[in-house]
Amino acid sequence: MTTAIIVGAQWGDEGKGKIVDLFTPNADYVVRFQGGANAGHTLVINGEKTVLHLLPSGVLHPNVHCIIGNGVVIDPKACMDEITELQKRHLIQDPEKLSISPNAHVVMPYHRQIDQLREAQLGDAKIGTTGRGIGPCYEDKVARTGIRMAELIDEKRLRKRLEKILPIKNKYIERMLDGEPLDLEAIIREYAILGRSLAPYVRDVSADLARACAQKKHVLFEGAQGTALDVDHGTYPYVTSSTTVASGACSGSGVGPTMVDEVWGISKAYCTRVGSGPFPTELNNGTGEMLQKKGGEFGATTGRPRRCGWLDLFGLQYAARVNGLTGLVMTKLDVLSGFKTLSVATGYQKDGKPIANFPNDPTELDACTPIYTELPGWEEDVSLVRDINDLPQTARNYLKFVEDYLGIPITLVSVGPGREACIPLKKLF
Repeated sequence: MTTAIIVGAQWGDEGKGKIVDLFTPNADYVVRFQGGANAGHTLVINGEKTVLHLLPSGVLHPNVHCIIGNGVVIDPKACMDEITELQKRHLIQDPEKLSISPNAHVVMPYHRQIDQLREAQLGDAKIGTTGRGIGPCYEDKVARTGIRMAELIDEKRLRKRLEKILPIKNKYIERMLDGEPLDLEAIIREYAILGRSLAPYVRDVSADLARACAQKKHVLFEGAQGTALDVDHGTYPYVTSSTTVASGACSGSGVGPTMVDEVWGISKAYCTRVGSGPFPTELNNGTGEMLQKKGGEFGATTGRPRRCGWLDLFGLQYAARVNGLTGLVMTKLDVLSGFKTLSVATGYQKDGKPIANFPNDPTELDACTPIYTELPGWEEDVSLVRDINDLPQTARNYLKFVEDYLGIPITLVSVGPGREACIPLKKLF
């Protein structure tokens, strides 16, 4: 048995979906444990692109049991749309292959409206959310005013909860945000239908996972977003609203930490960020534009262009610590082909003096400038390389420099968007 957690080690968009999909053929269970439809995992298989927002990446494999844990906030319409689309492709034909926790909270229409109206009011100071209601839904979860899947699938309970909640939300929307109130009956009509459609998938996922571990099954936990967007350990308030680090896999699915064997972080060979907030290695120049163009750096969920910069090893060192990484997967190495010189941040300085630790406070981070180490690049196209020894020596030196700095092994290198474009260095299962 192996239980492994895959997490983003940067600001998200590191290619977790592809890597999870790559490992899934040898997994029995794939578990999504946090976030919502604000995440976007892009998979390219046999030239066909699939973008998933809520369902685990393992859903493209018919023999894998996929789980959406209690730590996820579920937009039921987005969830059903994904299920319906995949069923057209003859996937998820058996409801037993997908389990949704009854304790997972539901993104309601007023969550989306509040999210969008708040961002509009903030103007230039906006957080940069996707406007999909994720933050307001997590707020209600903590405030104990949320609606869970167990209530969504029971129309009487759904009505009872909404009769108490909606009048308060409408007052807030109208008086504080200058928005239009929502109609109770319209919401119940739409969401009762969605509840009935999703009911066959709702079951106790914590018990399912306990049985899987007892039976020595292979379990893969799939994170969304990235370490620097963690609500506790990221660059708050420029963060997402959930626990994106490895410990979130336990609380977000109902398993204990002693069940986890491996924690692998995913990092691009450079660095990107979507939305507002500090980004020390950002390149607002032609090099940044070249990385964006070569890497196709546009959000899978929003289509927003990603900010691009050099690899930040100082930030990755922090990610390795807070996640307890046992391995690192590096993606998009092929994008660096053609750069004569590569820079990597090996430290930060503030007021002209080096600092000891990565500061996740945005004010302090904004005051820092990277300390770069320059490494020679390579001209060769590496997208067809499948053996580490076939990489240019300077590319291998680049990977070795990262390993030595972090003190953890690189376990896999991705050199293109397709499933086959990988150089495996260590087996997970």
